[in-house]
Amino acid sequence: MSDTPAEPQAPSGNAPMMRLLNQYLKDLSFESPNAPHSVRPDMPPPQVDVSVDVNARRIADDQYEVELACSAKATRDGDAVFLVETNYAGLFMIQNLPAEQIEPALLVEAPRLLFPFARQIIANSTRDGGFMPLMLEPLDFATMYRMQLSQRQQAAQGDGPAPVGTA
Repeated sequence: MSDTPAEPQAPSGNAPMMRLLNQYLKDLSFESPNAPHSVRPDMPPPQVDVSVDVNARRIADDQYEVELACSAKATRDGDAVFLVETNYAGLFMIQNLPAEQIEPALLVEAPRLLFPFARQIIANSTRDGGFMPLMLEPLDFATMYRMQLSQRQQAAQGDGPAPVGTA
């Protein structure tokens, strides 16, 4: 018996692989149209509406860009307090993955890796804008993906157009 850890096994040539090659901020916008009034400390907290969208596109044979678009709009008594929008993306390499598993990998696993970074950018932007940092709740990208599949199935049955390439 040895106290040294076993050498990690190198993946075989045919093993499925998804690798994050790079991640990057594509777009960032922060607006506080009613400052300095909206940043006064005696103001009640605003109502915040958040939306998140995931898009994926093929860049090369085995490379895909996955883009996580996050938007948070804060209002108080019908007035805009702030709007923060970010598009955060990653370049992923996928090899030896069955075709039916590529879409779930891109729309579930990839955004799961990207989300903490987009979340931090939003928190920093709201803090730097004079507000409390907006900490987005963790998201269940698997449930979002299942909802998208359900919408596609309904659309295929004639219930309306289906969204394409997003979760």
